[in-house]
Amino acid sequence: MVPPIDFQYLKITLATKLMRFSQYIKIYQNKLRIMKNSIVAILAIASMVACKKTETTTTETSTDTTAMAAPADNAMTTDTTSTAMTNGEMGDLSAQDKMFVDAAAKGGMMEVMMGKLAATNASSASVKSLGSMIEKDHTAANEELKSWAMTAKYTLPTSLNSDQQMMYDELKMKKGADFDRAYVDMMVTDHKKDIAAFEKEASEGKDASVKGFASKTLPTLKKHHMEAEKVKASMK
Repeated sequence: MVPPIDFQYLKITLATKLMRFSQYIKIYQNKLRIMKNSIVAILAIASMVACKKTETTTTETSTDTTAMAAPADNAMTTDTTSTAMTNGEMGDLSAQDKMFVDAAAKGGMMEVMMGKLAATNASSASVKSLGSMIEKDHTAANEELKSWAMTAKYTLPTSLNSDQQMMYDELKMKKGADFDRAYVDMMVTDHKKDIAAFEKEASEGKDASVKGFASKTLPTLKKHHMEAEKVKASMK
């Protein structure tokens, strides 16, 4: 005979199992939620790391670009500076070089101005010829000095000093034989001084281009001095 079924017991047992199952479901859901939150957190961290890495890479790239660009600029600056120094940039010229180029510029202007006076005020053909030669040669030397100054960015004097201007004004007032004697005497004296100054610069100057100008111009100055001495001797 089949024993009677205890439905009450079955009901309680089923309810208990359902409750436990429900608890398992909740526990599983909680674990899923925790896992989901963990995954979100990991993704967020990964995203932040990726952004940080990108920024770092960008910074490094920018730094590299700057580093690469900087030497190029420096190289250009160095080349320019080197060229300027070779040609005697104002800030790099020694005191002697500056004094020499300034004196050469003013002296050259005076020689040209006085050479032009000889063409109108002299009475002797030999004095006129001497003045013409000196004017021509010093005009060429002055242009060479101006070319150097432009390249070197050096500002040369554009006028005579007070003593030179006075000498020019006094010579300008003379005519004929008086002019001839005064002009020739001045050319002998001035070129003797010029030769000494140019020889000193050629041997002791610091700037290569300025020294080269002095050396190149010396033969012309010596020729002028020699010709002036000849004319002076012929006038006695």
